[in-house]
Amino acid sequence: MPSVPPHIVVVEDDAGVRTLLSRILRECGYDVTGAADGAELEAAMAARQVDLLLLDIMLPGACGLDICRTIRARSRVPIIMISARGQESDRVAGLDLGADDYVAKPFGRAEVLARVRAVLRRAGDAHVPLDVPAPECFDFAGWRYHARRRELVAPSGAEVELTAAEHELLLTLLRYPQRMIGRERLLELSRSRIATSTDRSIDVLISRLRRKIGDGRKSRPLIRTIRGVGYMFAAEVSLS
Repeated sequence: MPSVPPHIVVVEDDAGVRTLLSRILRECGYDVTGAADGAELEAAMAARQVDLLLLDIMLPGACGLDICRTIRARSRVPIIMISARGQESDRVAGLDLGADDYVAKPFGRAEVLARVRAVLRRAGDAHVPLDVPAPECFDFAGWRYHARRRELVAPSGAEVELTAAEHELLLTLLRYPQRMIGRERLLELSRSRIATSTDRSIDVLISRLRRKIGDGRKSRPLIRTIRGVGYMFAAEVSLS
């Protein structure tokens, strides 16, 4: 069954800009509703689920910052602020009120789409919490990982040495088995422990982990690559 496309509401009082943004998003497969002000936004949110807001700051009546504050008090729907006011103070104000990102006018098609994709990816991984306590041991495919002792034991009984960063990334994957985790979410989950983390550093660490757990198989790998998104620890994991 095909997945339902994300529903995005574009809140922009300039009809031309609203139409342009809506067309760009629809051409990329998103379901889009336009709104000229806060009242039309409220009607759109009451009518159906909203997956992302593109919210202009300069609006008639309540401004975008006020709307952002009001929505964030009751909802975690992702918000990208869009405005011609590109000063740092405006960006900081929007982010402090709970916006997830900020795009300044004039904007390019590629930038808007990249930011929309990034925010939706993060929102899609929001079911993965940041603070789930780790059990003592994880067992998978004949392997055992002792979380507290930071020991990885192979099916042969031999201990496999891991770097500190490899330990933290493996622990993160084992805590959320059989769930797709985007690269950005992996960075967020491990950021406090993996220095100078980037998308590339996560890819390198995944490659090293695969080699150390003998995961070179092409069919049914332990760590699956979700192309363009991130990774999934695909093996069954039991806790003790």
